[in-house]
Amino acid sequence: MIPVCRLEDLPAGESVRLDTTPPVAVFNADGELFAIDDTCSHQDASLSEGWLEGCQVECPLHAASFDLRTGKPTCLPARRPVRTHRVYVEDGVVHVRLAAAEEGSAA
Repeated sequence: MIPVCRLEDLPAGESVRLDTTPPVAVFNADGELFAIDDTCSHQDASLSEGWLEGCQVECPLHAASFDLRTGKPTCLPARRPVRTHRVYVEDGVVHVRLAAAEEGSAA
């Protein structure tokens, strides 16, 4: 598992980017934590820099939107999902377990 940050350092409505390969974004959607690959599947843009609304994040480049629970796009121009990863909180620290590339979605 990869340590991300203290839970108190990731307030609701915020995200943090992990410089892993590929990069991963961790979101706090109204107290629920989600992790997805940070790069939009439509074009190279950081989803952690997008707009969070409920359990969806909107890409800052072309407004594609993704469901944080499944990684699936919810509108065009994105057609392919982004990979999801498991998030755990242990002793007040947020951790991410990266899904293997062949696993697809870890949701």
